[in-house]
Amino acid sequence: MIALPHSRFPDLAPAEAWMARRGWQPFAFQREVWQAMLDGRSGLLHATTGAGKTYAVWLGALMRDRVVAPAPSGARVLWITPMRALAADAVRALSQPLPDLAPSWHVGLRTGDTPSAQRTRQDRRLPEALVTTPESLSLLLTRPDARERLAGVHTVVVDEWHELLGNKRGVQVQLALARLRRWHPGLVIWGLSATLGHLQEAMAALLGHQHEGVLVQGRVDKDLVIDTLLPADPGRFSWAGHLGGQMLAPVVQDIERSGTTLVFANTRSQAELWYQMLLQARPDWAGIVALHHGSLDPNVRAWVEQGLKEGRLKAVVATSSLDLGVDFLPVERVLQIGSAKGVARLLQRAGRSGHAPGRPSRVTLVPTHTLELVEAAAARRAARAGRIEARSSPDKPLDVLVQHLVTVALGGGFEADDLLAEVRSTWAYRELTDAQWRWALTFVERGGPSLQAYPEYHRVQCIDGVYRVTDAGIARRHRMQVGTIVSEASMHVKYLGGACLGSVEESFIARLKKGDCFLFAGRLLEFVRVQDMTAYVRRAEKDRGAVPRWGGGKMPLSTEMADAVLELLAAADQGEFGEPELEAARPLLEMQRRVSRLPRPGTLVIERYRSREGMHLYFYPFAGRWANLGLASLLAWRLARDRPNTFSIAVNDYGLELLSAEPVDVAPVLDGSIFTIDDLLHDVWASLNATELSRRRFREIARVAGLVFSGYPGAPKSMKQLQASSSLFFEVFRKYDAGNLLLGQAEQEVLSQELELQRLTLTLRRLQLWRRVMVDLRQPSPMSLPLMVERFREKLSNEKLADRLARLLKDAQRGMDP
Repeated sequence: MIALPHSRFPDLAPAEAWMARRGWQPFAFQREVWQAMLDGRSGLLHATTGAGKTYAVWLGALMRDRVVAPAPSGARVLWITPMRALAADAVRALSQPLPDLAPSWHVGLRTGDTPSAQRTRQDRRLPEALVTTPESLSLLLTRPDARERLAGVHTVVVDEWHELLGNKRGVQVQLALARLRRWHPGLVIWGLSATLGHLQEAMAALLGHQHEGVLVQGRVDKDLVIDTLLPADPGRFSWAGHLGGQMLAPVVQDIERSGTTLVFANTRSQAELWYQMLLQARPDWAGIVALHHGSLDPNVRAWVEQGLKEGRLKAVVATSSLDLGVDFLPVERVLQIGSAKGVARLLQRAGRSGHAPGRPSRVTLVPTHTLELVEAAAARRAARAGRIEARSSPDKPLDVLVQHLVTVALGGGFEADDLLAEVRSTWAYRELTDAQWRWALTFVERGGPSLQAYPEYHRVQCIDGVYRVTDAGIARRHRMQVGTIVSEASMHVKYLGGACLGSVEESFIARLKKGDCFLFAGRLLEFVRVQDMTAYVRRAEKDRGAVPRWGGGKMPLSTEMADAVLELLAAADQGEFGEPELEAARPLLEMQRRVSRLPRPGTLVIERYRSREGMHLYFYPFAGRWANLGLASLLAWRLARDRPNTFSIAVNDYGLELLSAEPVDVAPVLDGSIFTIDDLLHDVWASLNATELSRRRFREIARVAGLVFSGYPGAPKSMKQLQASSSLFFEVFRKYDAGNLLLGQAEQEVLSQELELQRLTLTLRRLQLWRRVMVDLRQPSPMSLPLMVERFREKLSNEKLADRLARLLKDAQRGMDP
């Protein structure tokens, strides 16, 4: 932590007096932030959820306003938040001190939901404090008078920085802050977070690598309880979801004896199912149990959020849509369905309960399969040890840079050398090369070699050394899709009578026939027809329905969590079952140890099993779902390289299955040579449908870079049209512009995001060093069975899967009993 110099403005009395009138005593970290802001210092505040981060920086900003030079009327403080729901909550919190500390100030809100009348008023004069999102801030920067309109800004606060840091929205913020800092060299910037690892790097990404900052850590004593609802009969076998029904009764009992409860699920489909299960178990809870996820209509979500604030709801089943720092004081309990998969996510969700200084936070884990009992104990151990996952900023994404160049060209124009220095001052683009910069500049000016004949891709013109946008149509289209959030392939879902329920994946609707039923927005719906990108439905009378599946639902187990699980398995291997969760999982773990081996740090367990399907190889590297997927594809390709073979693949967070039609030579597995990182990139691409993966990723890049236009209001393009357009660009660039850097970016994003190449590389290095133990199985082991089920799920209906699973369990039980 950087030591603060003696302040020229030691008087913190106004902030302290305001807190005293509310019966509050400032914490030391709050005073530290106030002092730093008065000294004109930027920084990062990392403090416990509910400890008072908001007023640490907000009161500091208000006091700082008293000592900065007078400025024109208008915006003085920008408050950037990652979610619209957080923005509305921030406005309420920031408004409270104003009557006492800044009576002439107003707090305004500007997001994609802001009514046009309010936008018009803001266009005439921005409020002194503007709460906004990264997208709306970038949109402000497209205005020709942006510099004049933001001339009085002296402080910027980025709330929930951990939510933005690791994605392109965070890069968008970095570029916007660099622009503001160039206009105002004395700008003070503060980030807020409760769940970050590698704090110095996180602060550098926020402030830019050329600027020092103050790292303040708010250590406030706050009780955190992490416990688990233990199943009555965990059993000796485990597969995803097999404990779901058994856990319903304990969950209902827990909600019944608690105050307002948040029930978190990891996926929207899981949230839909648990909402229905709760209402079926307790029909009398209709109206006081609600559902909240990002695909629901905004009005529905707003009603739920207000019900939580007012304490009218008994329970809300939610996804990550309620993860962040909206202040729901009545929430007493948090239940987590299944593993949170990461320590940071678990702590974030735990903080939704007891969201105030001095109030304890409690999260109770609800396992959906027996191995999640071990994950629950591992999560508690990792949380107590402070092993929080680090997030890293994307490395110079060129699609975001291309978009930013057009934004700045609209917002008054730029000179190339000046903007290059500004861009390089950000963490994400600190290593941007001259060649990459020239390519991006040429791309927005002429569209590159393959598009230079088309005027609509000559977006920026250089006039007297200044790059500007001169075409009104190009300007209008750019402003309409500023941002890096690429919408899912979704369609509105409406009743025939017209009420909108939300949106669901277009690919899901495409599989439905008239009369088919599905579960959505907590209702069983019957599909009627599609018209104008809208799926029309009516209430269904049938008993069963499919559940929509949203993309990106499966979150991988983090490295920190995986390592903690392996440590507990090693303890169990020594007969130590000290945690209650381990004791509950003991039958499964002892069965695994008896028929095979328990994985542990430094040892790779490999199981071999022959069945009528062929030869099964099971590996347990505990690398997380996506890294295991890349590893499975890589191993299958390397095993078949010298001896042709056909493989089926299944993966989960713990391990992977390779099922081959022909016997496999396991020598390179046992001697470790198959885990080499030599020629890794070549082998990874050779083992995958690389072109198709890159094509799919390129659709998002094309949208961010402005190559694909999503349509005007009232006349949106279908996702099929957007996919066709991006695919056309992809093929044109491959054939006529092979040096197009957006193609290379698509490949890099596939490797880093879909296959977690960095984690895959570290896993391979590990496996080369680890001892490798091969076990021949007579029957599937408790740890191999979930991988079998994963493979069956892709091929069988629920009914056929249940039959197949029953036979497997019967055979496994017969083979394992003494």
